[in-house]
Amino acid sequence: MKHPWLYLSKTDIETERLQCREEGRDISALEADFERVLALDLEDSTHQGAAQALLDATIAAPMRADFPFHEPSDYAEILAARPQNAPVLPPLNLASAAFEDKMAGAWLGRCAGCLLGKPVEGWRRPRMWGFLQDAERWPLDNYFGSKGVDPQIVAKHEVDNPWVQGLLAENLGYMPVDDDTNYTTLGVLILEKHGRDFTPEDVANFWLARVPLLDTCTAERIAYRNFALGIAPPASATYRNPYREWIGAQIRADGFGMGAAGNPELAANFAWRDASISHVKNGIYGEMWAAAMVAAAFVCDDAAQIIEAGLGQIPKGCRLARDVRGVLSWHRQGWSYDQASEKIHAQWDENNWHDWTHTNSNASVVALGLLWGEGDFENSVCRAVQACFDTDCNGATVGSILGARLGRAALPEKWTAPLGNRLKTGVAGYNDVQISAMATKTAQLARDLAR
Repeated sequence: MKHPWLYLSKTDIETERLQCREEGRDISALEADFERVLALDLEDSTHQGAAQALLDATIAAPMRADFPFHEPSDYAEILAARPQNAPVLPPLNLASAAFEDKMAGAWLGRCAGCLLGKPVEGWRRPRMWGFLQDAERWPLDNYFGSKGVDPQIVAKHEVDNPWVQGLLAENLGYMPVDDDTNYTTLGVLILEKHGRDFTPEDVANFWLARVPLLDTCTAERIAYRNFALGIAPPASATYRNPYREWIGAQIRADGFGMGAAGNPELAANFAWRDASISHVKNGIYGEMWAAAMVAAAFVCDDAAQIIEAGLGQIPKGCRLARDVRGVLSWHRQGWSYDQASEKIHAQWDENNWHDWTHTNSNASVVALGLLWGEGDFENSVCRAVQACFDTDCNGATVGSILGARLGRAALPEKWTAPLGNRLKTGVAGYNDVQISAMATKTAQLARDLAR
C-alpha cells in the first residue's frame, strides 16, 4: 500500500473529475483518459505518471462557454465581483470590557462547537439520528456521551469505538487536538508575527515551521506537499490538487475574523491570503465568507445580517453565494428546520465524500444553524451538527460566530465547563494552552492591528 498523500489514488482521480465538472471546465476531450487511468492499479508506482499527466491536463482544460458563474481567484478580481450593497456595520469599541468578553466567547464558542461535532465527524444521518433517537436524546441538545445509555444501543451504533469514547464529554476536561482549532491558533500566530501585511508565502512558511504534515488533510496536505517540492503559492493550490474547493480553507477563517473584529472587509482580505495557498474559487470564498461573518458578529445581533456581511465580501455570481442565498430564502419563506435540512441533503449527497466535504454543502449547513438557531447558542450549534456533513467544522464555525455575538458571560456553563479552559493543539509551542489566554492574546492583537 502506497502512502495516500505521496501517491495519487483512484479517489483523487474521481474527485478531480467531479471538481472539474463543477467548476465549469470542459473535460470532454479527457473522458477516455479518465477511464483509462481509473482502470489502472495506481498502487503500482509505474502507473503514477499517467495519473499525474491527467491531473496536469485537467488544470489546463478550458472553461465551458455556457458556465453561468463568475468565479475569479485573484483578489482584485474578487473585489470587483462583490455585490455593491454590503451592510454598513456599527463601530466596535476595542477598548471595552464587552469586547474582551466577546473575544472570550468567540474562542470558547469555537471550541465548544467543535467538541460537540468531533465524536460524530464522518457519521451519516442514519447513524447519528439513530443513536440520538434510540438513546432518547433527540433532538440534540448536549455533548455526545454514552453515560447512562443502554450498552446495547452504544454497541449498535458503535459508540463503544475507542476513538469515539475518547471524545465523549464524560471522558474529557479539555478541548483535544483538532485541525479546526489548530488553524484558529495558526491564524492568530501568523497575524502576531507578520502583522497586517503578511503574505501567502508567509503562511506557507509558517505551516512548514509549526505544523506536522500528518495534522493536515486533503487540500492542506497536498499544498504542504507542494511547498516541500518548492511549489509556491498560488501554484501550490492547483498543482495536482483535486480538493481545491473542499472545506479546508473555510475552517481556517476564524483566527483572521477575530483578529479583524468588527471589520469584515479586512477579515476577508486576511482570509484570501491564507486560502489562496491551498484553494481556488469557492474554496477561497468559503474562508472569506466565514472570516467576514466572525468579524461582523462582534457588532451585529441579527443572523441574516451577519450572513449578508459575509456574502458582501465574495463574488455575487459564484456558486457559494447562490447556495447560501438559497438557505436565506428558505428562512424568509418560513420553511421549518427539517424542510431546510432535507433540501440541503437533496442537493448534496452525504454518502459522497466530495459532497460531504465540499465548501458549499457545509456553508449551507452553517447558514442553516445560524438562521434556525434564532440567536441561541445551544440551538445554533446543535442544529448545525445535527444536520450532519462535516460536523466538527460546522459546529466550530457556528460556535465562533455565536460566541462573538453573545460573549463569554452569555454562554451556558453546560457548554463551557467541559472544556476546562484547556486547548490542546498540534501547533509547535502551543500544545497545551489556556483558552482564556488565547482570547486575551487575540483581543490585544485585534487592537494592535486596528491602529
